[in-house]
Amino acid sequence: MSILRIAGLNLDIVWKNKEQNFRNIEQEFSDTKADIFLLPEMFSTGFCMEAEEVADRNMETLTWMKSFAKSKNSAVAGSASVEEDGKFFNRFYFVFPDGSFEYYNKRHLFSYSGEDKIYTAGTERKIIEYKGFKILLQVCFDLRFPVFSRNQDDYDAVLYVANWPKSRVEAWKSLLKARSIENQAFLFGLNRIGTDGYNLEYEESSLVYFPDGQEISDRKNNIIYSEWNLEELKEFRSKFPFLTERDGFELKNSN
Repeated sequence: MSILRIAGLNLDIVWKNKEQNFRNIEQEFSDTKADIFLLPEMFSTGFCMEAEEVADRNMETLTWMKSFAKSKNSAVAGSASVEEDGKFFNRFYFVFPDGSFEYYNKRHLFSYSGEDKIYTAGTERKIIEYKGFKILLQVCFDLRFPVFSRNQDDYDAVLYVANWPKSRVEAWKSLLKARSIENQAFLFGLNRIGTDGYNLEYEESSLVYFPDGQEISDRKNNIIYSEWNLEELKEFRSKFPFLTERDGFELKNSN
C-alpha cells in the first residue's frame, strides 16, 4: 500500500531575508515528520520582482533544501527566484532525501505584477515520481490554466505553491477544488500568510483535496497535514472512470 504523508507550512515569509526564512522553517518543522515538506512560492524571499537583488546565483535556496531534506530524511519542495545563464526563473524545486532533485520553471508568469517582464517562462510540464506517486508540479498563476494541468492519465497528485493575495483568494479556493475534481487527482494547494513588501495581505487559505471534492487535511498551528492513499485513488478512479472520456488535445509552446 502506497501512503504519502505531506506537511505544508503556512509561512509568513520575511521579505528578502533568506537566512531568516530558513531558520523560521526549521523551527516550525522541528518536531514534524512527513514524507514531503511543502513550502510556498518563493519561500526564501517572498514573491519579489526585484530579481537582480534577490535571485539565487549560488544555489543558496537549493543548498539549504538539500541540507533540510537530509536532516529529515524526507523530500522538500517549494519555489525560489533563480538566475541561470543571465535569465531569471521562478523555479519549483523538488528535492529528494538523498539530495538529488528535479525542478519545474513556472510556465504562466503573472503579467499583472510584471513577472513576465522580469522572469523567463518555463516550457516543460514536470511530473516527478516519489514513493509510488506521480506528482505534477505547478506554481500559483498556473492554477488559472486548466489545459496545461490537464491529467492525461499521467499523474496521481498535483502540488500548487503560491503567493495568492487575500483580495483574490476566492478564485484560488474555487480553482483548487475544480482542478482536483476534473483531474481526479489528490491536490495540495499551499499559500503563504502575512503581508509582503508590497503591502499585499495573505490569509490562511491552504487546501488539500481528494478528487471527489472533499477537503482532506489536519491542521496544527501553521502546519497543514494530509495523508494520501494511492489505493483509495485507484479505487475511486475505477468506480468513476471519467478520465477515460477526456478530450484529446496537443499542447504547443506559445513562446
